[in-house]
Amino acid sequence: MLRIINPSDDPYFNMAVEDYLVHTPEIAADIFMLWQNRPTVVIGRHQNSSAEINLPLVREKNIAVVRRLSGGGAVYHDKGNLNFTFITRAQGIGLDFAAFSGPVIEVLRQLGVPAEHTGRNDIVISGCKFSGNAQYRFKTRLMHHGTILWDSNLEDVAEVLQPDESKTVARGITSVRSRVTNVAEHLDQPMPLKDFEQLLIEHIFRHSGEEQQRELSNLELRKIEELRDKKYSTWEWNYGQSPQYTQRRKAKFPWGSMEAFLLVKQGRVAQCKFYGDFFTIADLSVLETAIENHPLQQEAITTALQSLDPGTVIPGSTVEQIRSLLVD
Repeated sequence: MLRIINPSDDPYFNMAVEDYLVHTPEIAADIFMLWQNRPTVVIGRHQNSSAEINLPLVREKNIAVVRRLSGGGAVYHDKGNLNFTFITRAQGIGLDFAAFSGPVIEVLRQLGVPAEHTGRNDIVISGCKFSGNAQYRFKTRLMHHGTILWDSNLEDVAEVLQPDESKTVARGITSVRSRVTNVAEHLDQPMPLKDFEQLLIEHIFRHSGEEQQRELSNLELRKIEELRDKKYSTWEWNYGQSPQYTQRRKAKFPWGSMEAFLLVKQGRVAQCKFYGDFFTIADLSVLETAIENHPLQQEAITTALQSLDPGTVIPGSTVEQIRSLLVD
């Protein structure tokens, strides 16, 4: 396994690093990388950025907002948070989170912290989340990345993120602050984050063979910086331009929450956009396009969805679930 050393705390650059590494076939080795961002909200690939953040506070505190390649929900990063990335050869067609969160859990348990994997993609301590994980596939490559709240500013987590109210109510929890925790609060003895980082590196390479490590080359840095400037630091990527939708509907399913924004002209769906904290294994636009140009009626939408099994785009989703979101 190859460990990429990336000291940058520029969130736009760091998203571009992941993009470059997962999409560059010449880098055939499995990759592991630890990295950090300055204060940042990282938005899931399919989320509506404006609906996920407290925009006035983000502007006031000069907090970056960047969209990542993977699905899932919004997360907050600062220098008290450690991010980890694995890029490997994809196995099977599902989304396996536990295989990659395992090393984090094992090291924390060695330190006496009762961490455990729960739900789709979280790692928790005593029911409180400290790590969110997400995945992205490209051809035969799989990227898994996750957060580790070590000693983050949890007040900023609570104030900056603006969660989906239906998710909070459904779980019987009244605030973001009550749902998250820092690992440092659960240690018997204080430990600097750098010490934990070293323990995690040693644990991973003890089980994966000899460690190879390197920094990014000058050529790679130039390519990544170009990707940062043309994609990840742009308004078009991080916020995008939304049309004047005439219908907005929201629902929660076992595989995640989803919002549908529809522009309807003369009874037909002229434009369809989906947002949410779900994960995908194919381009979401395939599902959106399948619905467009059809009458907004049960029978027509059902027929449109049956032409493309939604589960081939969003794992676990069904025709009936997507149809019920769009039309009664």
